[in-house]
Amino acid sequence: MDAAVRPVAPLLVVAGTAFLLLVLDLLPPRGTKRHLGVVALAGVVAALLVTVVLWGREARAFSGMVVLDGFALFFDVVICYAAALVLLLSMDYCGRHGIESGEYYVLVLFSTLGMMLMAHAADLILIFLALELMSLSLYVLAGFFRWRLTGGESAMKYFLLGAFASGFFVYGVALIYGATGSTALERIAAAAGARPPGPLLVVGLGLLLVGFGFKISSVPFHMWAPDVYEGAPTSVAALIATGSKAAGFAALLRVLLSTFKVVQPDWTALLWGVAVLTMTVGNVVAIAQSNVKRMLAYSSVAHVGYVLVGVVAGGALGAGGVLFYLLVYTFTTVGAFGVILLLERGRQEAVNLDDYGGLAESHPVLALVLALFLLSLTGMPPTAGFAGKFYLFGAAVRSGYIWLAVIAVLNSAVAAYYYLRVIVYMYMRDREGVPTGAVPSFAGRLALGIALWGVLQLGVMPAPVLNLAQAAVAPLLR
Repeated sequence: MDAAVRPVAPLLVVAGTAFLLLVLDLLPPRGTKRHLGVVALAGVVAALLVTVVLWGREARAFSGMVVLDGFALFFDVVICYAAALVLLLSMDYCGRHGIESGEYYVLVLFSTLGMMLMAHAADLILIFLALELMSLSLYVLAGFFRWRLTGGESAMKYFLLGAFASGFFVYGVALIYGATGSTALERIAAAAGARPPGPLLVVGLGLLLVGFGFKISSVPFHMWAPDVYEGAPTSVAALIATGSKAAGFAALLRVLLSTFKVVQPDWTALLWGVAVLTMTVGNVVAIAQSNVKRMLAYSSVAHVGYVLVGVVAGGALGAGGVLFYLLVYTFTTVGAFGVILLLERGRQEAVNLDDYGGLAESHPVLALVLALFLLSLTGMPPTAGFAGKFYLFGAAVRSGYIWLAVIAVLNSAVAAYYYLRVIVYMYMRDREGVPTGAVPSFAGRLALGIALWGVLQLGVMPAPVLNLAQAAVAPLLR
């Protein structure tokens, strides 16, 4: 592989597949677009294979704006897994709900491209461009239920609040450029370390954190999440909950760990408070939800708080734990949304708690699979969720943030209530009214099988992947 192409090879595969879909969408057959989903899936799998081939190599391109290293490649794996599982879930779901179109698969790939580019970006301008490529695609995808009021509402809220957050991000980039004379992360780090950081640099970093806070849905920038998750197609909600969060943390970690070490005590103290607020608000509000998609939305907010615990802990253990947890969270959350996607009650998605009454009797396999995903989100052994939380909270304790770890454990206990409540409905409540049925979907069940394998495999044998994650963050900690 040519040295100039190598740093962007996985991105080129995804971009090339997206442009190929634009051409194929104009050709017959016109009656169905399922073949476009297969081509999109093949492109994502090819990008995943290219990522594996490039593992262990380092390179730069475009004057150092794009970097290839273990950190970027690990996030490529996480994002490609999320995109592949979402595409599998989408194949039958889109046709069933009348949103099957070539544009849908193209937008999924362009959003995936933006996510991957955020992980590879070593310049604030490129991070912003990747952020907007991802966000603009997701804004449109969130409103794909055009005939539903909730669909239009979710897309509009997502767009308006996202544009507002992007403004904060750009203003932060401008201030940092004014303080250091560059937008390249390495040059910013050199300029910040050469003299005491001034107020311009600190304020610029604060504005960047506002932009990142919206993308990862941390408190107090989380209010869009429940409405978007509820109104968007369930497959899109799964992509927003996993891929976009992974991309946001990829850029956030690279910026904080490799560029702003000089003000680490400041942003560590800030993120300590944000982590506590995020996990607490997410869990407490999730208890009051009767809509399962809204419950998972607030649950995702709480999990952002858990991930921020690893960011605060820092070091190879903390940052490596963040990467490992994001992979675990991807498998678990896509799986949970996938089960919801396959259930219908009265020709509508089964999104209310009452819809899950007696599910274990009518569909025992799906009930068991959903229970395993919920137990993983809770953090129960031997699921991957337990291993992920163990490493994150353990890193906090070893770094001296004992109270932060205690608060995180208490929040996990609170979260067990609303996760186990769904399991109680499935196994201990009787079915009432119209029964909840499972729709036939080979691709959807294949996605659930892969996600379940990931949850159990990473729960039983987490060490090899955790070692890869710690090795991946090592270059950022030099």
